[in-house]
Amino acid sequence: MDVVGELTQFGQYAALRTFAAVFHAFSPEQNLRTASTVGRLFHRINPKRGRRVDDHLAMAFPDASIERRQALAEASIGNMFRLFMVESVIMPQVLNVRSWPRYVRFGTVSAAMDVLLSKRPAFFVTGHCGNWELLGFTLALLGFPVSAVARPLDNRHLNRWLLDMREARGLHVLTKWGATDEIQRIVEGGGRIGFIADQNAGDDGIFVPFFGRLASAYKSIALLAMRYRVPIVVGVALREGDGFHYRLETIDLFGPEQWESQEDPLFYITARYTRGIETSVRMAPEQYLWIHRRWKSRPRFEREGRPMPESLQHKLRSLPWMTDAEFAKITSSAN
Repeated sequence: MDVVGELTQFGQYAALRTFAAVFHAFSPEQNLRTASTVGRLFHRINPKRGRRVDDHLAMAFPDASIERRQALAEASIGNMFRLFMVESVIMPQVLNVRSWPRYVRFGTVSAAMDVLLSKRPAFFVTGHCGNWELLGFTLALLGFPVSAVARPLDNRHLNRWLLDMREARGLHVLTKWGATDEIQRIVEGGGRIGFIADQNAGDDGIFVPFFGRLASAYKSIALLAMRYRVPIVVGVALREGDGFHYRLETIDLFGPEQWESQEDPLFYITARYTRGIETSVRMAPEQYLWIHRRWKSRPRFEREGRPMPESLQHKLRSLPWMTDAEFAKITSSAN
């Protein structure tokens, strides 16, 4: 990196640290309200990003009124600003082995706890819903070591600062680039790995249903689960009320006994955990990061203007939870 680039990165880092120091002189409750207000203003004065959020909500909830979608859009942006402006910074400060019950409660997590207490390797999967950072952070705080896979920031100073905060209570963060060998070592040693699994995986990803429309997902989670026969737990941390209070929920738990009998285990695993993420989003759509371009990439047959292949239709129909109405929605959106 040249001198100008280094100075630019350090300037960005210094500005954000200064902002954080001033901002967090106030109470977390006040900061959360401020961040939510900033988020709503951002949505209103940034029409391009606002249209993207509105378009995604229209895809996911075509029967919702315009007013309902607008309210969800503003709440979603507000939630994003709460997470990034406030909670990512205060989480290591307010959560510790004594204080966590004031901020976090457990919902239906007994199945996940059984996996944790068994000391078997497992994959914990979530999406950009609620507070995805809180899941791994809380587990590590309670003495269940978790390694989370995360994309490093381009700004190395900011990346180091955020990484230190993430690892402040024992969460081990793996960068996506070149993490395969370390993931294999962790799994073979009986460790647990967390994935945020709702990113767009590009044109070469595996396309599975998400809100009635095909979306590209990475193949790596399913391939690793198949190779090591590792169970997958889909979970979410949902905000309760307006403050820093969350409820942890287990959405789904499945393992080799479910996928090994399937005709295409890779497709089944990816479709099932994606369905779990969709379920969690439906529980609190205002807490999802709708600004993400989840449906940006399209399958090859769509790009080439061809009908959906019979082989893909067969895979979709073979999913145990697929209904005629859902199948019709997916196929109509793809043609």
